[in-house]
This record gives sequence, C-alpha cells and structure tokens, in this order.
Amino acid sequence: MTNRKLTDILGDQELLTLREHAPIREACRCMWTSRKGSVLVIDQDSRLVGIFTGRDAVHALAEGKNADTTPIREVMTLNPTTAPPSARAVDALRAMSDRGIRHLPIVDDKTIYGVVSRGDFKGMEIDRLDDDDHVAECLR
Repeated sequence: MTNRKLTDILGDQELLTLREHAPIREACRCMWTSRKGSVLVIDQDSRLVGIFTGRDAVHALAEGKNADTTPIREVMTLNPTTAPPSARAVDALRAMSDRGIRHLPIVDDKTIYGVVSRGDFKGMEIDRLDDDDHVAECLR
C-alpha cells in the first residue's frame, strides 16, 4: 500500500480546468460544484500554466480583489510543482509536505492526468513519510 503509484490514486478522475482569464468567482463556483479544492489553469494549448486553490481565493479576497473581474492568472500559483503519474505516493506526499502545498498536479510530457491532494493519501503513506529517508525524485 505504501508503494502506490499516483495513477492508482487518480483512478478515472475528471479534470477541473479553466483558462487563465477566467474570473475568480467562476473558479470558485466550479470548485464548489465539483467539490474540489483546486482548479488546474491551462493555456490555449491545454498545457498547465498554474493552479488556483481555495487558499488563493481567500488571499485574493483578503486583498480586496473583485471576484467578478479579477482573472485567476493574477492570483494563481504560476508554474506549480508537478509529479509524473508513475511517481510513488509517498514521494508526492513528501514533496507536498516539503513545499507546504496541499494540491499536486500530475503531469507527464505536457499531458495533464489530474491532481492529488493530501486527503487522497492513506494513513500508512503518511506514516511512511515520517520514516522514509527516500528523497523525492518525482518533481520537476
């Protein structure tokens, strides 16, 4: 169980993507109706350019940004850390922990497979994170 690959976690996940010009409110509405904590932000060629999360929404609103007119490109995380679908779950979890992130896009050769969040991992993987000396090599 602690050697699961990210493809095992993703399953047949439906991607939640928006273009970078979409307003904050649209991104929040999509996240709410899809029950997801993030939106993968893509360019005109459907390549990942950023990620917009609930944290980004709170930060934008706290700064007084207008949710109807501010595009997500102004508040998203640009060029987020990613992992390939073949990476081990514990490596992805370590990368998330080391970088203080809750969502990790899964991308390989510019193809977006999905996103994993901390809640996707099993207890044994979290326990292993503390015990494992393995360096996360899954990052780009």
